[in-house]
Amino acid sequence: MNTSIEILKKKIENFTPELAEAFIRIIDNLDTTVKSNVPQFQLDEVSSRIQFHTENPSTKLDFFENISELEKICA
Repeated sequence: MNTSIEILKKKIENFTPELAEAFIRIIDNLDTTVKSNVPQFQLDEVSSRIQFHTENPSTKLDFFENISELEKICA
C-alpha cells in the first residue's frame, strides 16, 4: 500500500498546474464518508444504551466490554 501511495505522490508532483486543478476538483467531488468496519447493529446497540443511561442516570453502564470491543475494532 505504501508503495502505491509513493507512486501516486510522484505522479501528482509531475502534474501540470491545469491537470492539478482538475485532479483537485475530481477529488473534492468524491464521497469522503468514512466507512466503519463496525456492523450497524453494534453501533445502534451502543447508541441505544448510551441514550438509555442518559435518560436514566442512576443506572450503571453495563457495556464497558462492548465499548472496549468497539474501540479495538475501530482502532
